Amino acid sequence: MIVVKTFFLLGIFIISTYIGITISKKYSSRVKELKELLSALNMFEEKIKFTYEPIPDVFFEISQNCSANIGKIFEESSYNMKMMSAGLAWEKAIDESNTKLTKDDKEILRNLAKMLGKTDLDGQVSEIRLTKKFLETKLQDAQLEKSKNEKLFKTLGVTCGLAIVIILV
Repeated sequence: MIVVKTFFLLGIFIISTYIGITISKKYSSRVKELKELLSALNMFEEKIKFTYEPIPDVFFEISQNCSANIGKIFEESSYNMKMMSAGLAWEKAIDESNTKLTKDDKEILRNLAKMLGKTDLDGQVSEIRLTKKFLETKLQDAQLEKSKNEKLFKTLGVTCGLAIVIILV
């Protein structure tokens, strides 16, 4: 009986700790995804400035150089550009993405769609640079959130687990 109770209490502690760690990971994931988006937008800017490749080809190439979540956005955009305009394809890919980006982050990315494929080279480059500036601000905010909340949720998970175990003992 004591062995069963010990395993039960240990299970509760492990589960609550795991929940705290899982919640805390969303903050580091968002920071990582924002950094990767900035890198991808840098690649996009350089590619359209110097190679004059079509946007779908550039997006497909970027998707091959990014992690799963961010790469999927560029891959879906590239694929959707065969059936719709570049702006609509980008917006659809952003809306359907499975990332840790916030609503504000996605809105900044959606704003890029307004000029994507509709203006000359200089207009698109300036729109990419503007998007990057906004994302850099969001990255700074995300890093502050991460530093505050990541440790908090890990500690909260462990503390809640211990509290439940103590109450049940």
